[in-house]
Amino acid sequence: NDNLGGHDPYSASKAMAEIAIASYRQSFFANPSDTKVPVQLSSTRAGNVIGGGDFADFRLIPDCMTALMRNQPIIVRNPESVRPWQHVLEPLSGYLWLAAKMLSEHGEEFAGAWNFGPPERHGVATRLIVEKVIEIWGTGIWEHQQIPGAKVETAQFTINWDKAAKCLNWMPVYDWELALEQTIHWFKQYQSALNNEQTLGQTMFDVTVQEIQHYSDTARNMGLQWAQ
Repeated sequence: NDNLGGHDPYSASKAMAEIAIASYRQSFFANPSDTKVPVQLSSTRAGNVIGGGDFADFRLIPDCMTALMRNQPIIVRNPESVRPWQHVLEPLSGYLWLAAKMLSEHGEEFAGAWNFGPPERHGVATRLIVEKVIEIWGTGIWEHQQIPGAKVETAQFTINWDKAAKCLNWMPVYDWELALEQTIHWFKQYQSALNNEQTLGQTMFDVTVQEIQHYSDTARNMGLQWAQ
């Protein structure tokens, strides 16, 4: 029920997207009976996702993995920044479960805005993430360096997923440490597989499928409804 907004451009852009989506839902899809094919429209937001296979520039975990695989120091811009870190499979499970609910008999009840976040309600500092990455990897150091011209960001982001818990019976599976363990396991497998480029793609496909299966099995053992 919080008002949409944000003091920095990143947060403001998210709010603008929510407003645009809500306007389309109310303007064109509010009465599904008016269309030949009823349309349910939802918007979703997640925490700061991590996971194997992410090689994007200027992202914490890819930067960590690249530095560690090259035996270089990890460069950290804002060690005290707090973010809601979560494994990428967490919001994906939420998105798919939401889509299933929207396709149900009363799907219109689930059309709206949704958040999917990690179990750590107050987020985790970047410093702790980097130190844990180095611990799990087994070697490495990190350095704090200010980058001239770096974009302005809020020091602390958190995300409230109470609505998903109450209305979708959804909850996250991995805490931040387990999310890091799974992520680093993927990159260690990738580093080993680099020795054989001919089988690299198939090897990492198999590793990724195994990680999805592990996540689903863990959720099933927790009794989560979407995993049954």
